[in-house]
Amino acid sequence: MTVPGPGSGGGGGDAGSGPPDIAVVGSINLDLSLDVERFPDPGETVLGLGVARGGGGKGANQAVAAARLGRSVALVGRVGDDGDGHLLRHALEAEGLDLTGVGTADDPTGLAVIEVDPSGENRIVVVPGANAAVTVEQLDRAGPAIDGAAVVLAQLEIPVEVVEALAIRPNRRGRLVLNPAPARPVSLAGVDVIVPNRTELALLAGGEPAVTVDEVVDQLRSLPEPPAEAVVTLGGDGAVVVTGLAGAERRVEEVPAQPVEVVDTTGAGDAFCGGLADALCLGADLVAAANWAGRVAALAVTRHGAWSALPHRSDLLH
Repeated sequence: MTVPGPGSGGGGGDAGSGPPDIAVVGSINLDLSLDVERFPDPGETVLGLGVARGGGGKGANQAVAAARLGRSVALVGRVGDDGDGHLLRHALEAEGLDLTGVGTADDPTGLAVIEVDPSGENRIVVVPGANAAVTVEQLDRAGPAIDGAAVVLAQLEIPVEVVEALAIRPNRRGRLVLNPAPARPVSLAGVDVIVPNRTELALLAGGEPAVTVDEVVDQLRSLPEPPAEAVVTLGGDGAVVVTGLAGAERRVEEVPAQPVEVVDTTGAGDAFCGGLADALCLGADLVAAANWAGRVAALAVTRHGAWSALPHRSDLLH
């Protein structure tokens, strides 16, 4: 697949030149990443092989991913009034993001502790901190960016009521893409595209993770108020794109995975969502967008970390 349209190889566009291409409403975390030889059993202590600190949070990850692909991006969220919060603000500004919608909370900045084993698999514990203080009122203060963006991205590391209010905003013109992670009960009314992995979809549908494409479609159809379109990511098995989900013109397309040597899967889903939003902004249909997103995610898993692994557009030109 060719690169979908022009874009710079660096950060996003000018934050002051009108509505952004993409608005992201979501979490901002400091990531503490631990390399381990194997995951410890309950009650067991294992020695770590290395440790790294970096930016994270599903919202910030997806915003940085889209900005590095050349999109102008506005981020709405919260950090603490602490050293981690100041550090993350500076790092996000350096990526070219519009942080007008990022507030400061009394709670400490969100923290994620990530264990990564030699196969690249990870286990993650997130302490929401300031992310739990994101409010519906922040959406109104960031209204011009949210309502004017071509694509709006959201996840579930912030209060569910904020995401639900975002979905039904009457003046929002762009498509709302919801990555329902971590999976928990949420109204899908107003959501245009849902992007779960197979585990998240199973939790939302109240079943076991799907094995076949037909099971994926059945679980999507069983969701209360299912959106019209869905992209279900399947890790090494690629992805499944379903359009016309609520009607008679349903279309199901399988998107193959890119063969790569996996180093670290941290942030792979966020890289995928950032790539998907990038392609949708450039007018790609959902299948083409998912193919492009798969390329972005595949390159990300060949690198360590979250932000440190996210590719620039120039990285995908060869």
